[in-house]
Amino acid sequence: MADLAEIGTTGLRRSGGYITEEFLPSLQQVRGTRVWREMSDNDPVIGAMLYAIDKIISRLEWRVEPHDNTPAALEKKTFVEECLYDMSDSWDATVSNILSMLSFGFSYHEIVYKLRAGDNKDPRKRSKYNDKKIGWRKWPIRSQETLNNWVLDPAGGIQGAVFLDPSTGRRFTIPIDKALLFRTTTVKNNPEGRSLLRNAYRPWFFKRRIEEIEAIGIERDLVGLPVAHVPPEYLSSTATPQQAAVIGRIQEIVTRVKRNEQEGVIFPVVYDDAGHKLFDLTLLTSGGNRQFDTDKVITRYDSRIAMSILSDFILLGHDRVGSFALGSSKIDLWTMAVDAIANSIAEVINQHAIPRLLRVNGMATDDMPYLGFGDVAAVNLTELGDFVQKLTAAGVLVPDENLEAYLREVGNLPQSGSSE
Repeated sequence: MADLAEIGTTGLRRSGGYITEEFLPSLQQVRGTRVWREMSDNDPVIGAMLYAIDKIISRLEWRVEPHDNTPAALEKKTFVEECLYDMSDSWDATVSNILSMLSFGFSYHEIVYKLRAGDNKDPRKRSKYNDKKIGWRKWPIRSQETLNNWVLDPAGGIQGAVFLDPSTGRRFTIPIDKALLFRTTTVKNNPEGRSLLRNAYRPWFFKRRIEEIEAIGIERDLVGLPVAHVPPEYLSSTATPQQAAVIGRIQEIVTRVKRNEQEGVIFPVVYDDAGHKLFDLTLLTSGGNRQFDTDKVITRYDSRIAMSILSDFILLGHDRVGSFALGSSKIDLWTMAVDAIANSIAEVINQHAIPRLLRVNGMATDDMPYLGFGDVAAVNLTELGDFVQKLTAAGVLVPDENLEAYLREVGNLPQSGSSE
């Protein structure tokens, strides 16, 4: 008999349920989730890319396909389809929550079941159906920002996750058998996956700093550089406490000079014996020229951010560069990536959610249905028509009812009526 024991591990760097794969301390654990949140919410380029992916995947035609055409398989297909669209959260909202894995690398969802008991006041029983079967009530997300640690076995297998409720401070463990874990990658079986924004972090970091410096520079150009003149003894090491207090107040005035409706400074008029002012405040103006064109630098970092997730096509035309053909090829590559993301979502549901649902209802899983989705990219009808015409003329393709039904479907045409 073969030895069924597992000897090695995946090599995942972990300690006490905490993953330490990330080599940058600023991106590890809680600090990392804060960075991914800031990048997603604050950067317009990253926000546009994530929004595009979210809307593309949400608008897909998600459908439950039967294992075969036997009555038992078709019955299970209908049951799973009912459960999918009988949850308290809409399917679009559920998919949108799942796609938070793009920013954080993973998305953890608890599976909450219900008894299908019709229009019941109890949400644990409320359903469109009244067959007393067990269905899905919802797949609520467990926020990545509330993750405390993972529960892993000695070989690195994922057994569950521990979360911390930020409102009550309560810790709760959700076992993996009662959850769905969506990840951008499964390398080393890392439960945290890898943020889609990881390669965009470096250009984002420098871009943010340059934008901050640029804003400060513009403000100083408009306001001028405040310069305060004070007697030398006020800056000496022998200054009295009163003199030090005056210097502290003047420093506060200089650093807080702003151009707004409340601008204005009150300064004492004090002269020495020679008639020179002891205290004075002036604004040193700037010529307004800069050695570097910060706009080009920021644009370069925007391009690198977009390139990191194959979305640089959204920048085409902004700088009057790029051709339609180049943009088309970039979009094709991007749609392939989006298709892979949608496929990874479907795989988790097909491997874990659907078989568990059938088992809790005492149904066999050998002929279970599966979740599929439509094409990510819109079909070019001109190219498709030319392709079909050439194959038909060459005798390679023979038109039949299935081909006609497909062409009508992709062309958004009504299906032909049944013949009498």
